Amino acid sequence: MSEDLLDRLWRLQLEPAVGGEVLDATLSVAEGQALQGRLMERWAQQGESVGGWKIGMTSGASRNAMGEGVRPFGFVLASRIRPRGARLSLAELARGGVENELCLILGESLGADATAQSARAAVAAVAPAFEINQRRLARETSTGVRVADNLSNWGIVVGEAVSAPSDMEALEVVLSGNGQELGRVASRGHIDDHFESLAALARALARYGHSLQPGHRVITGAYARTPFAEGVYRGEFDQGIGAVEVELVP
Repeated sequence: MSEDLLDRLWRLQLEPAVGGEVLDATLSVAEGQALQGRLMERWAQQGESVGGWKIGMTSGASRNAMGEGVRPFGFVLASRIRPRGARLSLAELARGGVENELCLILGESLGADATAQSARAAVAAVAPAFEINQRRLARETSTGVRVADNLSNWGIVVGEAVSAPSDMEALEVVLSGNGQELGRVASRGHIDDHFESLAALARALARYGHSLQPGHRVITGAYARTPFAEGVYRGEFDQGIGAVEVELVP
């Protein structure tokens, strides 16, 4: 079962289903994380490397959606960490959406003993970012399979790095598309503490034989989001963090 499921997930990574595919397997979150690791190995066999990670279920309505305190992770391929102003093909992406996310840039490694304090010390800089989510699976697909599918991640677009603000909870983020405001979200009450999330990620990665390394980019949860459509999208982060743009083209 797992080998067949892995083959089907891999095919969707290469050729995403336009309408989303139902994979009728049932996995626990832990089983999904383990199978995700095998998906990562397949990318490595293609010459790809991991350049960062995502922390799932940390914000808004998705908090605790997979269980109280459950925060699954996903990997970000180094080749899919794109700079501010990147142009991405809707034909390649198929379907999904863009999400404003804060990106933490590691200056030091973090492992199984990570705490919020050590996580804060390990962060060299932060940056405004977009997560590009590719909806490869149908909505009715089970939780563990969604984790195995790398939590829908396609890649990220990252703006200029700056020093982390002293009060991350005071952060407000605005999403606009083609010059029109689409959403405005404040951190306080919306998203888990960024450094607590980073420490939890480091501990979870250690359980699966991975670790956070200098240079890794980590996205920590969605603020505003919008489905794919042709146009230019902009995320503006206050507290001195700045803005990031991505253009979706046919």
